[in-house]
Amino acid sequence: MCSVGGADFDLEIEKIELVRYKCNNCGNKFDAIGDKVLCPSCQSEDVVKV
Repeated sequence: MCSVGGADFDLEIEKIELVRYKCNNCGNKFDAIGDKVLCPSCQSEDVVKV
């Protein structure tokens, strides 16, 4: 690994859990994270976890 200035650093990577959703308007199934999930196809907020 290379770093500018010769300083060492530690990088912690956390695993992000995606949640599977289904849109009640258009039927699209997709993965998302966060509190306010929108369907990527029709931008509807009417989605449920599957």
